[in-house]
Formats: sequence, C-alpha cells, structure tokens
Amino acid sequence: MSNERAPGREALAGARRVVVKIGSALLTNDGRDLDEAAIGGWVDQIAELHRRGIEVILVSSGAVAAGMVRLGWRSRPSTVHELQAAAAVGQNGLTECYEGHFARHGLITAQILLTHDDLSNRKRYLNARSALRTLVDLRVVPVINENDTVVTDEIRFGDNDTLGALVANLLEADALVILTDQEGLYDADPRYHPGARLINEGRAGDPALAAVAGTGGALGRGGMTTKVLAARLAARSGAVTVIASGRQPEVLIRLSEGERLGTLLRPEQAPIAARKRWLAGQLQVRGSLTLDAGAVKVLRGRGSSLLPVGVKALSGNFVRGDMVVCVDEHGERIAKGLVNYGAEEALKILGRSSHQIESILGYMEAPELIHRDNLVVL
Repeated sequence: MSNERAPGREALAGARRVVVKIGSALLTNDGRDLDEAAIGGWVDQIAELHRRGIEVILVSSGAVAAGMVRLGWRSRPSTVHELQAAAAVGQNGLTECYEGHFARHGLITAQILLTHDDLSNRKRYLNARSALRTLVDLRVVPVINENDTVVTDEIRFGDNDTLGALVANLLEADALVILTDQEGLYDADPRYHPGARLINEGRAGDPALAAVAGTGGALGRGGMTTKVLAARLAARSGAVTVIASGRQPEVLIRLSEGERLGTLLRPEQAPIAARKRWLAGQLQVRGSLTLDAGAVKVLRGRGSSLLPVGVKALSGNFVRGDMVVCVDEHGERIAKGLVNYGAEEALKILGRSSHQIESILGYMEAPELIHRDNLVVL
C-alpha cells in the first residue's frame, strides 16, 4: 500500500505523545491465549516509535481473557468474583509477556492498574498524572489496565476504550490509537452488510457515528460504540483518535507516518484547561440540577458560574464537593461540575439571589452553586 497522506492526518503524523489501546480479541487471538507473536510485533513497533522520539503509553486489555483461557473457561463469566479471579490469573502472564518483549529493545515497562476511583478523586487523579509523567520522562513504557481484580461494577470504567481516552486526557496526549480486530468504523455492520464502507474520517462529536457503531464481542466489554464514545472523550483534550486494525502490518508505524488507515475521528475544539478536562472525564455523578432557560443560555454563551437563582429543582443526596450534572427543563445535559453546597442546603436556596444565601442558611460558603472553574459545559 502506498504511503498516502489524508486530510486531517497531519495531527497524527506530528504526534509526540500517543496512547495506544489494544483490545482483548487481538491480544488473545480471539480467545486462544496470549498471542505472543502478535504482542511481540506491536512491541517492536512501539520501540521504533520510541527511537523516533515519540512517547507511547500502552493501555492493554487481555487480563480477564487470558485468565479465562488458563482456567479453561469458554465463556466470559458474569459474576464479579469470577471476573476478578480470571483477571488475577491473567494479569501476571500479560505483564510478563510485555516485560520480556520490551526488554529485547532495552526498554523498561511499568505496570499501572487503575480504577475509576483513581481518576474521579482529584488528589489521586493528580498523583496518577504525576507518576505517569515521571515514567514517560524516564523513557519507561507504562502498561495500563483496569484493576479488574478489585474493581466492582459501581467503580469500573466499563471498557478499556474509555480508560484509554481518560489516559489521553490525563497526559494531554496528541493522539489515541485504538487497535481492534476490525479495519475501522463502517457505515453499517460489515458482519451483516457485505457492502458496508469504511468511514475514513469524521468528527469525534458527530452523533451519527453512534448510530452505525455495533456492539461488543464475546471477550471484551467494548464494541465500536465504546470506541466512538472514547474518541469523543479524548477530543475534549484536543486528541485525535484512530480506530484501526491491529492485524495490519506495521500499523503503528504507518499511522505515525500519516498513512490513511482505519477511521480517524478529529476533535472539533481546542484543548480545554486541565481541570476542566478532569471534570469532563468524570463518569460518576451524585445528583442533578435542573436549570431554567436563562441559566442555560448564560452557561453556554458566557461560560459563567452557576448561581442558585437559575436552578429550578435538584435530585440526589450529594454533599459539598460532589460532582453533579446540570440539565435543562427537558432533561438534556448541559454541564457538570463540583457543587459548593450539599443537597439539603442547595434545596433551600434554589431560585434565590446570591445575596440571600447568608440570611437563609446562616452563612455563605460561596455566592454560586458551582464556580465556573469547577464547571464544564458539555
């Protein structure tokens, strides 16, 4: 194939920091244990990118799938404790495999296991970012996976596509490359529509993309839907996302040279501030605030703080500092942010002017329900 350069690929070709996510089906050769040869090939490519001065952070699935094979399980278990057991068995082999292959190139790896709590807590988020930045500065290759051995449904990312996007946000990566067993995103499911066409390029925020994305396979939790959503999340920090086949020869090298492979989903906006990027990445919210039309207009148009006078109703049992989502009167998500007042206090000041807060509550923590520095418009 010729080294054809496509519009919009310049950002990928010029990327200096890239998050690469590899899915379970690829790593385990569709469930036949870890594919050592394939893993060695991807490691060779990552090592070559390192030699070219490109920083690579690897997000690797495969622990649960590899553990299933070693335990002789033919189908993915549904209970949390069985998934945790499979992850514990598989993670050890996965780590050893990567470490051995990177050692051939004189590269050191670091295993990083994360849960959603690690990135939803501001302090732990910053600690994780500092640790990862230090590893990257030391030319160590971080190998990141969800901590499936201890995670529960309430605190899981849901899939490693989402984790890859959040890592791209965390490290302000230039690009997120999602390697899968498909050539990219098609305009229809190619398993059922032989005439389906590959989407070469699109906008990460295009709602039409979700309509053509399929569901996950037997080994992983993700499908094309999670990859489209991950691209949208990665775009919040200005990263481009490419969904491509990990079975394409030298796929990472060719993508870094601007070749037209897979589906490129580009961001629509410039990177947002680091704190707002953290806010945008939060998946768990503790409540909701219903805004009137005037508040919606102000938030979207000016990026102002949210004052209690513009809030009509609330739900949830949140406390000060919790993440809440802001919706309009039709339930459409408008923004989310960290509240200055708990639900009990907020309920008393809804619809009131800020100068009334102290007389109502007996104190005033802040004149706004959510300060603009702690608020991100969706």
